[in-house]
Amino acid sequence: MTAHTEIRADRDLPDVFNAFIAAQTAILETGLEPALRHLVVLRASQINGCAFCVKMHTREAREDGETNERLDRLVAWRHMSDFTAREKAAFAWTEALTIIDPAAELEPLRAGLARHFEAREIAALTALIAMINLWNRMQVARH
Repeated sequence: MTAHTEIRADRDLPDVFNAFIAAQTAILETGLEPALRHLVVLRASQINGCAFCVKMHTREAREDGETNERLDRLVAWRHMSDFTAREKAAFAWTEALTIIDPAAELEPLRAGLARHFEAREIAALTALIAMINLWNRMQVARH
């Protein structure tokens, strides 16, 4: 029987981990509204199966005033009237950047984003999605 090897970037690669923290901090300072940020990172974490992140982001969203009903329905956002067109555009972008499909047509998604977000917000949203996917993968590696 082999011993479990704990993967800890914070301990084993502190410079890299600190760069991740700095990037995360910069993304959080871009001005995207907290409610949207919470839902986007939660949706990516659901897709990636990161139990730690799902638990953490659900708790944080509730602490910032998100309703249990919307959190419960996020997984089926396409079929729910609980979410705004802006949020749905962000969720579609989140899924496209989390589940990379080489055959996917991203231009319609970018057009949908442009109807609801300014260019800087789209860049911030894209960075947020990239960052949560990084964090999910780091955490899943520790499961």
